[in-house]
Amino acid sequence: MPDQDSAPGDITLYGTLWCSDCKRTKMFFGEQRIHYRFVDVDMDAAGLAVVERINDGKHIIPTLVFGDGSVLVEPSNAELAAKLGIATSAKGAFYDLIIVGSGPAGLTAALYAAREGLDTLVIERGGVGGQAGVTERLDNFPGFPEGISGAEFADRLRQQAERFGVEVLAAQEVVSVGVDGAYRLVRTADGQEYRAFAVLLALGSTYRRLGIPGEDDFIGAGVHFCATCDGPFYRGRDVLVIGGGNSAGEESLFLAKFASRVTIATRGPGLTSSNVVIEKIKADPRITVLSNVSPVELRGGTHLETVVLKEGQTGGQREVHPAGVFVFIGLTPNTGIVKGTVDVDAWGFVVTGPSLQTSVPGIFAAGDCRVGSTKQAASAAGEGAAVALAIRHYLQSLSGGMPRHEAKSAEAVMV
Repeated sequence: MPDQDSAPGDITLYGTLWCSDCKRTKMFFGEQRIHYRFVDVDMDAAGLAVVERINDGKHIIPTLVFGDGSVLVEPSNAELAAKLGIATSAKGAFYDLIIVGSGPAGLTAALYAAREGLDTLVIERGGVGGQAGVTERLDNFPGFPEGISGAEFADRLRQQAERFGVEVLAAQEVVSVGVDGAYRLVRTADGQEYRAFAVLLALGSTYRRLGIPGEDDFIGAGVHFCATCDGPFYRGRDVLVIGGGNSAGEESLFLAKFASRVTIATRGPGLTSSNVVIEKIKADPRITVLSNVSPVELRGGTHLETVVLKEGQTGGQREVHPAGVFVFIGLTPNTGIVKGTVDVDAWGFVVTGPSLQTSVPGIFAAGDCRVGSTKQAASAAGEGAAVALAIRHYLQSLSGGMPRHEAKSAEAVMV
């Protein structure tokens, strides 16, 4: 681990106090004892101008400027580690269990496995906590009657796992998972290979995109997928939310704290959110619902100016002119690295059996990436506990009933 004197020159972090990625970057710097200067672009017009200049007019944070003049925009922990010369290799090359992903499913499985005496490695490409870690607030996780921020929830999960001896590698990306004889093989982006008796895929998911003309042009310049990250940019302005499920409803309620008006556009006849969310939306005069419409094109210059909506009943088109658009139309599983290795369904979700084992013995899956998962933090944690017990039984079957440490020693002699 480098000390503050080994960092490449001065570092300026342009961001905001509410940005989850900015918080993750600050945490990364803190863990590595790297000094940096923080500029809050919500309060510093000159800092915001720097962000716009670097990103061609777009408001993309965090933006980092280094003393040598180089720039990183929305860097992952792995990119930061590479820039700062920080080692991102695990302590060992062989583990009882390797878990890919550090959301509620992955970390719960890790702490359960470690309590059983299994050497456990968790590999995470971004911030620990997964989607739950970047959620503005969790109000429905059991045991937190007042709710808990996603960041604090993720921190607690990590601390609890590490207390039981789990090793967390939080700045590395897994590029493939496969089989190497009797072992399961995990390769990372830096070329390292790690082997284990079992692998758990806790890969999570990412926000689905619209796939319409103009979307790519305006991401960060009027099109967003995270209300917590980008909502405060639209204080006192009108925004459009696309989607009709729980995510769209909950994020609309959050956006109403900043925007002067929030319009929810859904292709169905009404919202499909929970009744609790729907009642809250009905009670908020700043939120309106536009039903039976679908976006077909986004237009503008350097920033989004127009959204073209198609009327589902008439087939006609209409234009609306929100200051920003927030898209919440579902999730896509992060399963690209295992397609062709384990069975997935038509949407890319991993197929598992009753024990949460995939089509490949010794490779398990839990959480949002799995077929049939509920995409809720509490159920993901429950799956993490269940799959850890299933993995324990699987490893016992491999060892013929001998104690785990003896089985591992015997396997090591055979290598």
